[in-house]
Amino acid sequence: MTKEKGTKSDIFTSKALTYFVDLTKSLSYTQTAQLLGITQPALTQQIKKLEKSVGAPLFYSVGKKIQLTDAGNTLLKMATEILEKIHVARDEIQHSTTATSGRISIGVLASMEDSVIEEFVTHHFKEVPEVKIDVYLLTRRDIWERLENNKIDLAIMYLPDENIKNWKPYKIKKIIDDDMLFIHSNDNLAEKKKIKLKDTLDNDWVGYVKSYYLNELIQEKYKNELIDVPKASARFSSPYQILRFANNTGSYAALPTSFVTANLDNMKGYQAHFDPNISSEMAFVYRKDKDQIPRIKNFFGIWDRYLHEKDYLTRLRETKTI
Repeated sequence: MTKEKGTKSDIFTSKALTYFVDLTKSLSYTQTAQLLGITQPALTQQIKKLEKSVGAPLFYSVGKKIQLTDAGNTLLKMATEILEKIHVARDEIQHSTTATSGRISIGVLASMEDSVIEEFVTHHFKEVPEVKIDVYLLTRRDIWERLENNKIDLAIMYLPDENIKNWKPYKIKKIIDDDMLFIHSNDNLAEKKKIKLKDTLDNDWVGYVKSYYLNELIQEKYKNELIDVPKASARFSSPYQILRFANNTGSYAALPTSFVTANLDNMKGYQAHFDPNISSEMAFVYRKDKDQIPRIKNFFGIWDRYLHEKDYLTRLRETKTI
């Protein structure tokens, strides 16, 4: 007997449940649709199908905001359990694959210097050409959404990340400590290896856009020291854009050691550490047990040998950015 399209039996798809769970996080149809890369009507349609299936509304409106109903809270608990079981099942199936086949998806923070990562992917291909690697440049928000929904295997990002409250499902593999460097063209500060935060406020700045992790990291350090945060005359999402603006205008900036090391030939000014130091950890982040999947376990083995031959900063110095 043929099932009719739209009956209850085919409503609870993993896609529909994922959309629902994502909506419960932001409680905004507009934000969730943007995050998922779909139109708002498409998201609304999926939610209405779920509501028709369960026979009750999942959300109610309070002014311009939405909140979960009792039915919504019940479905959220069930949906979370179902999606987690799907993720576990997918990983267990992948555990049975070989180390020399399959695909690895990696999300890299878009503001990060990625030249060594790019060269390593080439190196990995030469060693294991049958394993395909997809690399995505993503925002921090996109990285966490894809990690949570098992859409990427590995993330490369800066830590700590105070926005994540539940670290239990994840593991971390450190790459390097990445100090922020003060970039300037002030001859009076040229000989200083460390510069106090209060001495960086006598000039215009160029910085990262406000939503970026490194911008938040810098501002938090100034606030913790009870010092006014730098006033940026321009903001960019790319460190290359920040460097070019600083070179052309003499504006102050803060850039990661990793980026400065890979782009020393393009630096016109001076570099110094902040006092107190501003630092973060560059690391792989992934769901627990991912490193037991043969191709990913092998990936990390090749990575460790790659950095044993030459450490990360040495490889950055040898990188020719194009």
